[in-house]
Amino acid sequence: MSLIVEHATKKFGDFTAVDDVSLTVEQGQMHGFLGANGAGKTTTFRMILGLLNPTAGIIRWNGKPITYAESPEIGYLPEERGLYPKMKVEEQLIYLAQLRSMPKADAKKEVRKWLERFEVPHYASKKVEELSKGNQQKIQLIASLLHQPSLLILDEPFSGLDPVNVEMLKSAILDFQKEGATIVFSSHRLDHVEELCDNMSILDGGKIVVGGSIRQVKRSFGKQNVRIKMDQDLSILHNITGVENFTKTHDGALLQITDETVAQRLLEESMKLGALRHFAIEEPSLEEIFIAKVGKAYA
Repeated sequence: MSLIVEHATKKFGDFTAVDDVSLTVEQGQMHGFLGANGAGKTTTFRMILGLLNPTAGIIRWNGKPITYAESPEIGYLPEERGLYPKMKVEEQLIYLAQLRSMPKADAKKEVRKWLERFEVPHYASKKVEELSKGNQQKIQLIASLLHQPSLLILDEPFSGLDPVNVEMLKSAILDFQKEGATIVFSSHRLDHVEELCDNMSILDGGKIVVGGSIRQVKRSFGKQNVRIKMDQDLSILHNITGVENFTKTHDGALLQITDETVAQRLLEESMKLGALRHFAIEEPSLEEIFIAKVGKAYA
């Protein structure tokens, strides 16, 4: 059961929010969306969910457009959140699961399991508004996966969480993927996308400017980093042809090079300067790729 987006475009009057976006996410894969605010991520999600109709293009899940009939197969965590603040946690989760065609008895059992897993069973009878932002986020995630959907759309799932709770939610999402779920999510943390996702897309101005597997994206970037650790001043290496950026570090330097052939020259020249403790070629980070393609840091 794959998610296929073909040339999806969404216009609001004269403004194009999403422009000719195409991607495929196979069953069991996790796809990451990156982009600054207003890049088109949430609008793309809403078209996938059937909440917005594309101006042009086709979106299919399991070979057909998503309608209300497919809602039991889909879980959605919106960025703006959607819990009822005055409603008690357990009652709300059971109610939302029933809306996805889950029997009440099954929903109650799953609610207790997930509250235990997220270490918040004592909040079952509390109103949502009485919970901290982080715990509300846990409840929101439980609501998105309680009914065991096969397609999970997560818009900024780790927002407002401390590192311990981020790891807790990441573990749950990975377990869900292992069970065969197809997952699409956006995150302001590039390292989360790099760690969790099989494939990724960087959106800018509604267009995909970079897309593919993490490995493909890094290889196609065409640049590498070299990290050198030694006590001597390495600033002279900045003048070598093929070195695009030089950053002095507390124990040496980090250099961005145009290709791996430059690394051999760097190795030879650094060894002339003194005792070399460490020399390594590193892949570019997604942060570097994002800045190069979009022209600004991702925040």
